[in-house]
Amino acid sequence: MNAENIHAVDGQISSSSSKSVNWISKNRWFVLFVIVPTILSIFYYGFIANDIYVSESRFVIKSPDEKRPQLSSLANLIQTTGLSAGQEQANEVLDFIRSRDALANLQQRINIRQRYDRGADVFSKYSKDIFGDSFEYLYKYYTRMVDANLDTQTGTAVVVVKAYTPEDAYQINQTLLSLSEGMVNRLNDRAQGRGIAEAQQQVEQATERARKITAAITQYRNRSALIDPGKQAGGVLEIANQLVGQRAALQAQLETMERQTPRNPSIPALRNRIAAMSAQIAQQDSRVVGGSGTIASKLGNYEDLLVEQKFANDSLTVANASLVQARSDAQRQKFYLERVVEPNRPDIALLPKRLLGILTVAASALCIYFVGWMLVVGILEHAPKD
Repeated sequence: MNAENIHAVDGQISSSSSKSVNWISKNRWFVLFVIVPTILSIFYYGFIANDIYVSESRFVIKSPDEKRPQLSSLANLIQTTGLSAGQEQANEVLDFIRSRDALANLQQRINIRQRYDRGADVFSKYSKDIFGDSFEYLYKYYTRMVDANLDTQTGTAVVVVKAYTPEDAYQINQTLLSLSEGMVNRLNDRAQGRGIAEAQQQVEQATERARKITAAITQYRNRSALIDPGKQAGGVLEIANQLVGQRAALQAQLETMERQTPRNPSIPALRNRIAAMSAQIAQQDSRVVGGSGTIASKLGNYEDLLVEQKFANDSLTVANASLVQARSDAQRQKFYLERVVEPNRPDIALLPKRLLGILTVAASALCIYFVGWMLVVGILEHAPKD
């Protein structure tokens, strides 16, 4: 190539460079707000951003008592407007997964802080050097990496975990499900314990009441020297009635002798027997009624004790039945977590969506540039002219 050609090529290059510099200088704001961010996003998504793996699991909360009576169409329509008991429990579990308690348990079990620090790029990882040991910063990072929601169409709870290695995503998801199962079991134990404890307390109170009244009856029997005043009074009256019958027979015999054989030597002896029998009848009657020490005076208090004992025994029977019912209800209302979809070990990275990210940055920068350009043009148009 001769000198003239070389000078011509150099001139073209210089002219092109000069035109590029002039274009950049003329469109410096477009370069600064559109081209530079787009180039940076290409560099970040192409060379810096690390792969993010996603592990998903699904579960439902069920109860052993799943059989329900058939409802009318109107009742079904009304029922669909609310949440079932299982969905309410699922929402409680999802709230737990999104909570700081779940994060604290994850940190204790699998050191989630370390898992989110390794394998990530400098802009994505949770760095202890930057955030320190702050739990609140870790929780904010955790809410970006773990998503737990209820799928209203299928009624299943969905847990999505993002991590920088497939194993970390799987382990975090698996641990969250284990923690959720433990939470459901604790809720069951708490509900069962509360209901059964109340019923057990009623049984203990009824038992104590029955024991006290039984002891009171025993003390009364020892104090009054009577086993059962009612039965004993009946026995005494029965003896007295038998004596009255025998006395009536002897009295009739005596009257017959006095009419037919007035001088019969047996008449005095018969009269003595009648008199002795009358005294015995009076003695038996005096044991039942007639004074403060009689059986009748002691019968009222004893019958009051018997009535109270019956109430105490009935209360104990009802309390025992309530305890059995409480245990049955607790077993029937028990919830358990059933895994519909086990956590998966992802084999490819689903995030970041590199091309979409670059296009999003470019489109956002372009929109910002045009908005700014229109504002500047509007201001210049309405500016006063000298």
